[in-house]
This record gives sequence, C-alpha cells and structure tokens, in this order.
Amino acid sequence: MTYPAVSTAVDLVNAPLLYKGKVRELYDLGEEVLIVVTDRISAFDYVLDPAVPEKGNVLNRLSAFWFGKTSELMENHVVHIDVDQLGGIVKDREALRNRIMVVRKAERIDIECVVRGCITGGGWRQYQETGKVNGIGLPAGLRKNAQLSQPIFTPAAKNDVGHDEDIPFEKMQELIGAELALELKEKSLKLFSFAREYCEERGIILADCKFEFGLLDGKVILIDEIFTPDASRFWAKDKYALDIEIDSMDKEPVRTYLSASSWDKNSTPDPLPAEVVEETTRRYLDIYHRLTGKSL
Repeated sequence: MTYPAVSTAVDLVNAPLLYKGKVRELYDLGEEVLIVVTDRISAFDYVLDPAVPEKGNVLNRLSAFWFGKTSELMENHVVHIDVDQLGGIVKDREALRNRIMVVRKAERIDIECVVRGCITGGGWRQYQETGKVNGIGLPAGLRKNAQLSQPIFTPAAKNDVGHDEDIPFEKMQELIGAELALELKEKSLKLFSFAREYCEERGIILADCKFEFGLLDGKVILIDEIFTPDASRFWAKDKYALDIEIDSMDKEPVRTYLSASSWDKNSTPDPLPAEVVEETTRRYLDIYHRLTGKSL
C-alpha cells in the first residue's frame, strides 16, 4: 500500500499534542516525547500546500543517521525510531513508519547554534553591510559563497514567534552563561568539522548548518534535528561557484517558484504546482541517497 503525504499526525497518535511546529509535531509520552516529522513544507515563514511526499521520511531518517554517526562526539536525545515499539499509541503504524523518533525530555537551551563554512545567505548580507558576521570581523574583499579559512560560530537567540535574532557570542554568554556558551560553541564547531569532511568525500559542500542543544540532568545533549536539508545548506560540488545563487540541495524548487510568482509574501500563497512538489520530493530523496548511500 502506498501512503499519501502526511500533513499532520494528530488523528494518528493517542497521546497529548505538546507542540506543533511548521514541520514537526511533539506528543507527550510521559518521561519521553514522540516526534512525528510530517511532510509539511514551509518557505518565507508560510506553511504551504500541498505537503511534499517522502519529505518527513527523509528528514527523520537523516537525523537518525547523523545522530548515530555523531554519538561518540556528542550525546543526543534519541531513544529509538521504531514505530512498532509504540503499540497502541499509534493508530496506523505504516502511515508513520520511518517518520517517528522517541526522545528523552530535555530542557531546550534557547540558542540556535549556527556554524558557517562559507559566506552566503544572511551571513553574506551582514558582511556586505558591515564587513562582519555576528560581530566577527572577516577579511576584506570576500566574494559571495567564498569558503572561509576557518568555520565561524554565529549564534541566534531563539524566538518562538517571528525570526530568530542573530547575536554576537558575547551576547550569548550574557544570556546563558560564559561556560555553557563556550561548550556549545566548541561542540558545534566539532560537529560541523566532522560532517563537512564526510560530505566532502561524497561530492557535497556543507556551507552552513544549525544545531539545537538541551540540558538533561545538568548535561548538555544534542536535540531536534541534525544535518538535514532543513537544518543545513548543502551544495553539490559541481554546482559550486562564486558570486551566484547556488542551487542548494533542498526545497530550492519551492523558493524559486515562489520568488518568480506574483505572490506578495504577505498572504497565504496558492497551492504549489504538481511539478514543483515532485521536483522537491526528488531533491530530498537525492540528498538522502548521496549522504547515506541508500534509497528509501
């Protein structure tokens, strides 16, 4: 049986809904949390219709893959990813197979830990205006998409409403304490270095990425998602160039379509055309295959 895209799991889970994000839904299992990764897709702060088949499947499996790969570098929140262990908590196991993760409850640290290996996106815009990124001075004359000699740590203060706010490291230290801030910086840079080398061997440039951390029994652990197309900017090496908008290996077809349309970005957009949805599914399946060597 082929299952359609999953827009929500609310009717499929016998547990209280804790939180519904743009893509993920969190359900309360008592001492643990059930994360369901849906096929919803967002762009420009809007959740779009229709959902993209297999997207949640790819995101969840990639997170599980990377959590496993990095477990010796950093403890994480994963308990298991086996829907069959959930018993009656899930009404339709096949619909949610490969898109669930049971995790330990941790206290989220309200900092988004961003590492940049290339000067692009929001970092490039900051650099153009100030010659700095999050207060970090960079050499003059850098070009868009240039690979930095050393990755930089550029945190953001998390806002549950609106955009996260880029902050200098000194501000992060004020918010959460100097010792914890330094630990998160060091762990983020180490994780980035590990993944960048892994991607390099597979013809992929990891341009930048973000991490979230939590506290469990006073210890820092890695939470949320890790090195997925929704939390990282992946470029195919053969598409890399300076001074252009590089076609990233994620939901770029959606952004390209919306940017070229007449949508005003202030109202709910019309449903995405079928060919855009299909191409986006293909992108997610491709990055999964290239990173893991496997197909869904």
